[in-house]
Amino acid sequence: MMMVQRHLLFLLSSLGASIFGGVQGQFPITQNVTALEGSAANMTCRVDFNDNTSLQWSNPAQQTLFFGDKKALRDNRIELVRASWQELTIRISDVSLADEGQYTCSLFTMPVKTTKAFLTVLGVPERPEITGFTSPALEGEVITLTCTTSGSKPAAHIRWFRNDEEVQATAEVRASGKSFTVASSLYFQVDRGDDGVAYTCMVEHVSLSNPYMTTEVLEVHYAPHLEITHSLIIPQEGQYFKLECVSSGNPIPEPVLWSKDGGELPDVERMIVEGRELTITALNKTDNGTYRCEASNHLGTSSAEYILFVYDPNAIGQHGPDHALIGGVVAVVVFITLCLIIVLGRYLARHKGTYLTHEAKGSEDAPDADTAIINAEGNHVHAEEKKEYFI
Repeated sequence: MMMVQRHLLFLLSSLGASIFGGVQGQFPITQNVTALEGSAANMTCRVDFNDNTSLQWSNPAQQTLFFGDKKALRDNRIELVRASWQELTIRISDVSLADEGQYTCSLFTMPVKTTKAFLTVLGVPERPEITGFTSPALEGEVITLTCTTSGSKPAAHIRWFRNDEEVQATAEVRASGKSFTVASSLYFQVDRGDDGVAYTCMVEHVSLSNPYMTTEVLEVHYAPHLEITHSLIIPQEGQYFKLECVSSGNPIPEPVLWSKDGGELPDVERMIVEGRELTITALNKTDNGTYRCEASNHLGTSSAEYILFVYDPNAIGQHGPDHALIGGVVAVVVFITLCLIIVLGRYLARHKGTYLTHEAKGSEDAPDADTAIINAEGNHVHAEEKKEYFI
């Protein structure tokens, strides 16, 4: 009898250890999930060992979604993917920001064991829009370009480019429920260099494989500026001559008006106007004068002038040898002057300090030393008659 009791106790203890050991291994395993707004998210719960105990998924509001393979919440977006003793997987279609939160997987043992999984929903930003100015802009006007995108989560990042060069701007982020609206603004004074420039707004976000971009090409109106170009450097009688009025301005200044010396062109048969060009078919002295072109747009008027002097080709040919002759004469005079300076300098250098007094001259002519002394003393007597001779 004692042996039977001991055997029963051994069986019960072994069974209890097996049961509790199995319960210890029955713990649900989940993973956090990230999904884009509008996409589908799969929520999976697994256990390594299950002794026919049911698994359950609940939403952040603690509403049961599925208990085993039984659907508990009426939401057509939620469906069963797989249900077994070791796994319960559900799918939430068309995920919205409201679906974000902490989901719970429960294993109904004694006691109930639970594991949390967080569903993160990324809000995809809307395509950006540039606002803030009316085209065309006027030169000197201060304008604001604002790029706006809504619905991003987390907040999107906006960058600005002037053509291909990035420029700095100021950004403002506003929360709207669980999403964000981001606005980035550029402030600058417009000049004619901005005409035709492309300003691009780029939106970057973790939900986008490629950034969104939108571009605005500026049109800037500015007053005209005129210049006159000419076809000949030295206009001569009988030559074909052309003047062109080169203009800048937006809108393009039209029409171009030509005048001479403050009045109309005097010879319309030889002076032909075609658009911005004035052509004189055969120049003569009567064409000398000041030519003026003028053009305007709605922002202003501009003009440019050119003074024409027509040369006589024969006079130009005669003046050529005269200039050469004058140059030759000047060269000869300079050469002769240099030669005289050199000769005079050498002469002065050779005779520098070679002069004798009258007394010394007498001493040099004496035949011997005694005579030289006598001559010198005689010369002292007549000191007032001494004179200096330069040789």
